Amino acid sequence: MTDSFTRLQDGLDSIKQTRSLRRRRVLESGQGVHVQLDGRPLLSFCSNDYLGLATHPALVQAAQAAAARWGVGAGASHLVTGHQQAHHDFETAFAGFVGLPSALLFSTGYMANLGVVSALLDRHGVIYADRLNHASLNDAAVLSRARLARFPHGDIDALARLMREPVHGTRLVMVDAVFSMDGDQADLPALLALCEQHDAWLLVDDAHGFGVLGAGGRGSLAQAGLASPRIIYMATLGKAAGVSGAVVAGSRLLIDWLVQKARTAIYTTASPAMLSAALLASLELIEAADEARLHLAKLVAQLRTGLSCAGWQLMDSTTPIQPVLVGNNDAALALAARLEHAGILVPAIRPPTVPEGTARLRISLSAAHRTEDVDCLLNALQGGPQQ
Repeated sequence: MTDSFTRLQDGLDSIKQTRSLRRRRVLESGQGVHVQLDGRPLLSFCSNDYLGLATHPALVQAAQAAAARWGVGAGASHLVTGHQQAHHDFETAFAGFVGLPSALLFSTGYMANLGVVSALLDRHGVIYADRLNHASLNDAAVLSRARLARFPHGDIDALARLMREPVHGTRLVMVDAVFSMDGDQADLPALLALCEQHDAWLLVDDAHGFGVLGAGGRGSLAQAGLASPRIIYMATLGKAAGVSGAVVAGSRLLIDWLVQKARTAIYTTASPAMLSAALLASLELIEAADEARLHLAKLVAQLRTGLSCAGWQLMDSTTPIQPVLVGNNDAALALAARLEHAGILVPAIRPPTVPEGTARLRISLSAAHRTEDVDCLLNALQGGPQQ
């Protein structure tokens, strides 16, 4: 083989040696609490479908009706002829739902973050980023060519020190509202106060908060009671909303700018209109899901109590993301394999997704889980880390 191919093989061999090699597994069923994988029925604690909406009949019916009307492909970008009535209706409804003036659809959360950050900053700007931010935010910072200043996870004082340094370009603070691998929440009021003080934008990636937190599932901003034209609110639509895509909401001025400058929204075919129709149905279900959110909170409490009593090391999370810290890659993989042998699917998360030495099980709870399902998981984990 040539050097180019050898480098790839050597890289793969190195990943294998550290027990970090990833592989895709084929799900043979719809998303849900009970799934079919490799020919086996399994109880799943893997999905970000926090409200159990991914297979909800109302969403399926809305998508089917829209497919019959609009077809299955938009056929063009939003700025040509791909922006259909269903897209417009969802953007308008979402903005109203979260109490912001305007909103813009993106095909994925990754594309939303890349588009927003690169549209607002250039090499003269500075981005302040929590060290545990999602990869899409980190990649967005690199794409923008702005200076990237990272601060220790959740350390508001460290951020304040960084922001005292003079800057001649645009400033942006960006954080996950709920951190995807730890499950804890950013201190949004403190972050907004710093942004107000230093004339900075605040990009809130609420991928894991929208639909779950706040009044009527309106997300982390609603939970914190925050409103400001400085806030750029990004919500993904393939988690609690149960469908696909992402949406950015904020001031009308901001959204007008993004329509002109966000390359990941401009230079791509619009998502199918049937997805927007399903999302309109999803908004109604999210708003009416207070009982489901209460049930979800009870499941979180049940799981944390049981795991703590069994001696497992938990992280500071009250959200449906409940990591169990294991530490060693081999140990995390072995634990996940043992659970799967018992009929329970929980992913082992390893570096580089999480910092070295913090391999873990990432337990994701859904309102579709029953207390009996959580009991089943707890019984499989009885005996604690020494088991």
